Amino acid sequence: MMHVVAGVMTDAQGRVLLAQRPPGKHLAGLWEFPGGKLEPGESVQAGLRRELQEELGVDTRDYAPLIRLPWRYGERSLLLDVWRVGRWQGAPRSMEGQALQWCDPRRVDAATLAPADRMILHALRLPGRYLATPEQAALGGREHWLHRLRAALDRGERLLHLRLPAWPREAVRELAAALLPQARALDARLLLDGDVEGALALGEGVGVQLDAAGLQGASAQERPLPWSQPVGVGCRDAGQLDHAVQLGADFATLSPVASEAAREGAPALGWPGFRQLAEAASLPVYALGGLRPEDERQARAAGGQGVAGCLGFW
Repeated sequence: MMHVVAGVMTDAQGRVLLAQRPPGKHLAGLWEFPGGKLEPGESVQAGLRRELQEELGVDTRDYAPLIRLPWRYGERSLLLDVWRVGRWQGAPRSMEGQALQWCDPRRVDAATLAPADRMILHALRLPGRYLATPEQAALGGREHWLHRLRAALDRGERLLHLRLPAWPREAVRELAAALLPQARALDARLLLDGDVEGALALGEGVGVQLDAAGLQGASAQERPLPWSQPVGVGCRDAGQLDHAVQLGADFATLSPVASEAAREGAPALGWPGFRQLAEAASLPVYALGGLRPEDERQARAAGGQGVAGCLGFW
């Protein structure tokens, strides 16, 4: 497996640097985060520093891990090791004839990126917490949950799953529509529970959370929404995570992590089991099941994007 490093460089305006793959190369014309292949015996940070010096003419410092992605392009397998670059000396410039551009990551069209780099963009955009409304939400009524969801957005939550199985779909859509102006102003995302048609009708800023178990054996093999609308998939094993990647999902949740969330036939993964599956997955993964917001750091240490939950998050 080829080991590749990539750097996410962010300027003072919050823009990230993208490079365009030149003519004659694989995936020519698509954009990517700068980097390249490690040399034999080279450490990840040394390789990243060398690649960015050769490609951009900068001397980089202060690296922090973002995500590691195994990926396949046809018969070629690679491990993409992605790091945030905290600071650098010199102005980035094209040293190999490639086009460069600084972009607001919130406005990048994922369709213009190389497939593996789309997952880097998702990891960059996604927050560390993913909140779902608890099953008891039906008891509160529309105004109660409209108030609580608005308060969640005000306190900084940016990814909310409107999981309201006892409500009619139209009522959930109306709730999302009422929240949407605030969510868009804050660059937050609302996800409907399995309602692709509702998400399409509401448009940008509204996505869908799908159940991988419900998709097993289904003909669905393509992303159900445009790239401007997020797609999450709930998973329990490696096969379901692979299906989420094939579906073009932005992220997956993986459960159950904690023993108290385990059910018959679905033993708890624990953090070692979560790490094993998350590190082998080709997309950002949230830890789910019996967790609380303070488990976010543990989830990130185990290779996850962060932590997801309902009861303990409200």
